[in-house]
Parts: sequence; C-alpha cells; structure tokens
Amino acid sequence: MSRLFYDAFKRLSFARQRYLGKLRSYWTAEARKQTRQDNNISYQTLPGGSPVANQSRTFRYYHGCHSRYNVFRRPRVWFFGFGVGLAVVFGMKEIVFVVNKSKCQEEEDVADEGTKDKGRYADAIGVSYDLLQRIKDEVGAPGVVVGVSVDGKQVWTEGLGYADVENRVPCKPETVMRIASISKSLTMAAVAKLWEEGKLELDAPVQKYVPEFPEKEYEGEPVTVTTKMLVSHLSGIRHYEKDPKKVKNEKEKKLNKDLMADKKTGTTGSEEKEVEDEEKDKQPGTRQSGTAKPEDLKCSNAKKPAKKKEFEQEEYYLKVKFENVIQALNLFKKDPLIFKPGSQFLYSTHAFTLLSAVVERASGQKFLDHMMKLFRELGMLNTVPDQNDPIIYNRSRFYAFNKRGRLVNCPYVDNSYKWAGGGFLSTVGDLLLFGNAMLYSYQALHVKDRAKSTLLPGYLQPDTVKTMWTPVDKTEMSWDKDGKYGMGWAVVEKKQQCGQCRSLRHYVSHTGGAVGASSVLLVLPEFSERAAVSTGGSPPRGVVVTIICNMQSAGLNSTALKIALEFEKAKTM
Repeated sequence: MSRLFYDAFKRLSFARQRYLGKLRSYWTAEARKQTRQDNNISYQTLPGGSPVANQSRTFRYYHGCHSRYNVFRRPRVWFFGFGVGLAVVFGMKEIVFVVNKSKCQEEEDVADEGTKDKGRYADAIGVSYDLLQRIKDEVGAPGVVVGVSVDGKQVWTEGLGYADVENRVPCKPETVMRIASISKSLTMAAVAKLWEEGKLELDAPVQKYVPEFPEKEYEGEPVTVTTKMLVSHLSGIRHYEKDPKKVKNEKEKKLNKDLMADKKTGTTGSEEKEVEDEEKDKQPGTRQSGTAKPEDLKCSNAKKPAKKKEFEQEEYYLKVKFENVIQALNLFKKDPLIFKPGSQFLYSTHAFTLLSAVVERASGQKFLDHMMKLFRELGMLNTVPDQNDPIIYNRSRFYAFNKRGRLVNCPYVDNSYKWAGGGFLSTVGDLLLFGNAMLYSYQALHVKDRAKSTLLPGYLQPDTVKTMWTPVDKTEMSWDKDGKYGMGWAVVEKKQQCGQCRSLRHYVSHTGGAVGASSVLLVLPEFSERAAVSTGGSPPRGVVVTIICNMQSAGLNSTALKIALEFEKAKTM
C-alpha cells in the first residue's frame, strides 16, 4: 500500500475516534444532568400503596440517549466502507502507478542504453558523417542514407540531403531507394535456401529447370551453363554490351592498364579501378518521367569515356513491361556467349535474370512471390520490387547530371527485365537486417558443440554461407582489386604478406548502381570471431554498413569499409 494511502487512512482514523469521543462525553453529561433533576422529584404513591420513584421519565431519557448514541455508532460501518473504498481506489492507483513506472523504467533503460551507445560511438559517428558528407559533395548526390549495426544492433542510421529536391523532402532512415545490384545478394539467399532444401542443383545445366533457354555453343563446340556459373559470373552470358568483340577488347585494355600501373608505381591502381569499374555494377531505372534524354545523361564524375559508354547502352533505358521472368529471357537468350563458360569472369545482370527463372521453376512459385516470402521471413517489410504503379511510401526520386552539369530527373524505365540482378527497392534498416541474418548464419559455424547450443538456427546453414563467402577461381572484384567474387557476394580474404605491412581484413560486400542510384552493403565479421563466439559471445559479431543514395556513379565501397573500421575500433575501446 502506498505511503499516501497510509497517511490518509491514519488521518481518517484519528478524526473518527475524536468525533466519537466527543459524542460520548456529550451524551454522558446530558444523562447525568437529567438524573440529578430526577432525584429532586418527589416520590408518588401508586395504586397499591408502594412508593415508586418517577423512573419512567428517566428510563425513557436514558433509552433515548442510548438510541441516539447507537445512531452515532453507525458511522463505524460507514467509515469502514469508506475506508475499503479508499483502499480499492488507492490500491488500483498504486497498481497503475507501478505498471506505468515499470514501463517508464523500461523506456528509460532503452533510452539510456541508446544514449550510452551514441556516447560510445560518438567519435565513430562524427568521422563517418564527415566521410559521407565528403562523398556526397564529390558526386553531387542530392540525398544519402547510411545505416550501421554493431553485433546485430543498429547504432547509427541517418539521412543527409533530400530524397525529393523539388518538394524539399529530406532523406531519413525510412527513405526507400533503389538498391540496384545488391539485389543479386538477395537473390543468392533464395538460391542457397533452395539448394539446402534439395530443390536445386548448382552443378546441373540450367536447361534442367528452364528448357526455354537454348543449348549453347562456343566456337562451334557445345558448352554447359550451370547455376553455379550464373551466381559467380562465369557463365559467359553478356551484360549490357551485345558485341563480343567490344567486350573482349575492353577487357584486354583494362588488363594492360593494370599491368602498366604495376610496372610504374608498383601498385594495382585499385582506387582508380574501383571508381571506373563501379559502373559495371550499375543498373538503371526510375519511376518518374523527366525532361532528360538517355543520350543527354552523363555520370557525375564522367571524365572517363568507359563510364559514359556504360550508361549509353540502350538496355539501361528499357520501358517495356515483361509479364514474367521467362519472357524477359527473350532479350538475350539467342545471343552468343562472350566467353566459354567457366573460363573467364564477366559481370552480367542478364545472367541473374536467367537465375530468377531457375529459382521460379525450382521453387514452384513466381519469382517475385518467392522473394517476397523470403523478405517477410527476414523481417524486411520495406523491401519491394521497383515497380512504377504501386504507391510506395517514403520512395525517393532519382537524379543524374546532364551534359551541362545540371541536376535533372532520370528518365522513366521499367525494371521488370532484371528483378534478380537489380530490380528491388529497400531501406538501410532492411539491408542491415539482411546483412546480420547472413552474418548470424555464418558465425553459427564457430559455436562450440552446436548440438547442445541454445542458439536458434540461422536462416541458412553455416556451411552454406561459408561456401557463398568463399572466393571462386578466375573471378575478380571490380570495386576492390584485393578481392574476388564468390557466389552472389564479393569477398576479401584475411591476408598479410609480411610483418608491419598492410593487413587485409576479411569482409564481404556488394555494390549497386543505376541511373539515379548507387548503393553498397558491407559485412565486416569480428576479427577473432571463433574465439569470441566460443567464449560466450553470441552471433552476429561484427559490423554491417549500408549506404544508398539517389545519384548514379558514386563509388561507395571504400567509404563503407572505412566507416566499418571506425565503428569496430570504437567497439574495442
């Protein structure tokens, strides 16, 4: 019982006793006074000769006094009922107070924890904000959104600039933007799940699932294209350039350029390569019409002809709506292979369109239905296909620079031909959920005695994620030359050639780009994950960073890696 109720009840008790005491004193005095008066009355002789005092009056008076006193004793019952009522009222108030206090305490604890996290990562947030502002200014992006999680917990999400310049709508963590080629990593999760369930064979020819895709030949010899080749970009299926000779010449030029850079400077020129080859990862598309024409658009830092050519490909600006993924195969299924399958790396969005047809047939569901089911299971409720008709709350507009350097709306396109390779919209929060789901599944591999562990299983099995995050031979990583491509992810392995020299950290990432969009999702596992998890730490352990913006040609991978390292440093301090 609360102190307030106790004090009120005590005061009422004292008041009741004092009131009844005064009543007793008053009626006792009145009774004694009447008795003295009656004693002075002469006796009367009743019939029969017995002298009897006039007691009838005194008796009636005393009886009346006691009756009145009994009447005034009834407040005991009233006070008792009143006290019970007060007890109920104050008791309920106390219960509500305690419940509300507990809720407030929980909210205060959460707020304190959030404040503590912000204080802990304040320096990392400051440095990362400056890095993000710098890259935003360099590429001229109207808006940028960033999200960072440490050990599975979001510690920083923030939007810079505008999601809609014309209407002055600021970017915020809930802003929905095009994630472009990060869609490949999402599709890979669906492929891996079907593989685990035995519904899909990675080494089987794609014609087993998609007989509509014709058998292929290379230089007159029949060749086999498998699902594993599709997810690692070794299938030889073209990207947006249709001419095999141009693709081969461009590849040779880049190879020679890298060799010359090695001879002159002793370096690989990875920073320049990252910005230049980032465009291979760009898939254009936008939901609104604009005054700019495709031929008038250029990259914000389009000093290199290769990048301009990339965005001049006609298929970037398709406006045709395809009813299903099988129909989308008509764009490229009759075209010759650029390379012999399995011999060379050729980044290809069309290869993932074929992969979406494989997923559709293996799962027995339409591709988009199957992917939406995956998103619901992972809690990614803001991740949807980049369709033009639906109303999508918080959707950003997309921008580019024309030849005169003016900011313009990107032209209208339809992305129905490349859902799997670059056709989804999402938020930084959803991408953090996805990154942590993959990291959790991967690190469950390092838990001692998994059979007795109380940890819930990951969305994928640990060995599956380990296979996905293992570099594949003959592949390359265009946005970081220190790594290679795995299966739907680019992978950099831990490496240090000599003491006091550069030490590479193990991380996985995928960048994305489109006309009017650039993105990156980077997962940096904890440095000593095996020791951390086996000694009591539960997965996910590490840093996940994602950045999305509404401007094309922004190389974001190096910025994301720097941000991840800053937060990891703050975590260990």
